[in-house]
Amino acid sequence: MYSDEYFMKEALKEALKALEADEIPVGAVIVSENRVIGRGHNLTVTLNDPTAHAEMQVFTAATNTIGSRYLTGCTLYVTLEPCVMCAGASFWAQISKIVYGADDPKRGYSLVRDRILHPATVVLGGVLRKECSSILSEFFKKKREGILTPFQG
Repeated sequence: MYSDEYFMKEALKEALKALEADEIPVGAVIVSENRVIGRGHNLTVTLNDPTAHAEMQVFTAATNTIGSRYLTGCTLYVTLEPCVMCAGASFWAQISKIVYGADDPKRGYSLVRDRILHPATVVLGGVLRKECSSILSEFFKKKREGILTPFQG
């Protein structure tokens, strides 16, 4: 019942909340002992804050839930490969595992390799990759169409 796919679907629900708010549709949840202890989605536009990524939101929510700044024993599920900033934050939070859906070849942490993560962090990429990628692709496709519309006929 509780699998990586199950919790990635929970992260996708958060991504849909971001989409509804016209934010880049990235969602995240943090899980401890098969229980979601934090939820978050991108809020960079809403909060006018370039650091308000889904991961940053969910780190705050989860640490508030458990009353600790460390997330040892917890798993981060996020629909897009974390950027360098969010991977660095995961280091400081001592997250035990990161599971992500879509790769981010332009801004993902893997551009600088695993050195940015805590040495004990386990990473699993590609969980529900198609679903996670398609929500992002559709969002940017619609954005491009919206931008181009005023210049057509």
